[in-house]
Amino acid sequence: MRFTKNRLRTAAATAIAAAMGAAALTALPATASAAGDGLSVQYRTSATGARADQSEPWFKVRNTGTTSVQLSGVKVRYYFKADSAGATYRFACSWAVKGCANVTGVFGTLTNPTATADRYLEIGFTSGAGSLAPGADTGDMQLRFYQSTWASLNQSDDYSFGAAQTSYGDWSKVTAQLAGSTLWGQAPAGNEPTDPPTDPPTDPPANGATLFDDFNYSGHTDPRISANGWSVRSNSGGPGVPGATWAPENVTFSTASGNSIMNLETSTAGTGASTEQTEILTKATKFKNGTYAARVRFNDAPKYGPDGDHLVQTFFTINDLKAPLADDYAEYDFEYLPNGGWGEPSNILYTTSWETYQADPWVAVNQHTESRQSYAGWHDLVLTIDNSSIKYYVDGQLFGTHDAAYLPERPMSINFNQWLIDLAGQTSTTARAYDQQVDYVLHVKDQVLTPAQVAAKVTAYRGSGTTFQDTVPNG
Repeated sequence: MRFTKNRLRTAAATAIAAAMGAAALTALPATASAAGDGLSVQYRTSATGARADQSEPWFKVRNTGTTSVQLSGVKVRYYFKADSAGATYRFACSWAVKGCANVTGVFGTLTNPTATADRYLEIGFTSGAGSLAPGADTGDMQLRFYQSTWASLNQSDDYSFGAAQTSYGDWSKVTAQLAGSTLWGQAPAGNEPTDPPTDPPTDPPANGATLFDDFNYSGHTDPRISANGWSVRSNSGGPGVPGATWAPENVTFSTASGNSIMNLETSTAGTGASTEQTEILTKATKFKNGTYAARVRFNDAPKYGPDGDHLVQTFFTINDLKAPLADDYAEYDFEYLPNGGWGEPSNILYTTSWETYQADPWVAVNQHTESRQSYAGWHDLVLTIDNSSIKYYVDGQLFGTHDAAYLPERPMSINFNQWLIDLAGQTSTTARAYDQQVDYVLHVKDQVLTPAQVAAKVTAYRGSGTTFQDTVPNG
């Protein structure tokens, strides 16, 4: 996190818009659908071989009914036979008319396995995918999946695979549901889809090297903070306003609703010398692919004093820039600006994946997604990195998917900080302070977890009384 690179955020590379609207289809019973509802699915494949490095099921979903359909209520299932009992799979979206950021993919296990299917890939949509009018379709969705080991796939025994289907056509060997009601296709015998699924997800496996911290500390001088691998920052330097200090005493801990909470306070009286910022970070740079998660409370208003400062509240991973435009730099950010900044007039949430940058003259190589709305309150933030993409989730919903060009080459640290971009948002010399709070942090090495799996893992830690664990190896 560097001020010189972030203050020119508006000069960054292409943004992927992520609509976080609240529109959703009213849920219907699993056994019923609204009058006029209808769906069909067209399929083609660009990987026609009996064996392939990856399967490439491409789809178009059409509204064949007489009423508009919200895509967030639609689920499409592609059924296949696992290549081995312990095989795990990864989903990727290469291109979609609706935007890959608005297309999701999860894997599940069939309750009643058959000779041609014991798994499925379920395709869903975020609210950002919008709706389909009667007669409209989603347009091209170029999807793929592969074994996590990149071992070749045997497609010849996959229920939904059609080697001859090289152009789009109706395909009844996939199913489509709307709000829990199956409106298209035929599942393998004895496996009609249900909502919620009765068959559990299979990917990823349950165990993996993990960092979990519930931030159950007495204060910033608690020796367990350092023993557990954290550093509460006190050294000078960016990001932030010139002359500001990083105040470790302003990182405090308390209990709320039975959970321990870390609080980062940032304060100012309108000058660099009066500005105190806060940051906590792992001492080790040992985190790379896998899942990162934290529950964070953003605040729009100060705890006291006048409002309006250009504040940044964060959860991110980062390593060091060895030289301008060094190609082994990496940074992945959740950054919330409650009062705008970087040219934005009001609150905005950014997720940004950095390949590299140069400070002078400024060159930024990144990809970011943004949402212009208030995010005041508690939010579950999840970042996943595998060998094909970077995905950001907010409160269980896919917020943005970033490309393989921005994947990390070296391990990183995990950081939280709160700082001021400048003093232009509020010019008063009256003292004021802002809080950012953190409930927990989780990293699972080399495994892509869904937000639901993250929540289950955190619940299990808390249920067992575990407040800290770090089994992630160094190096």
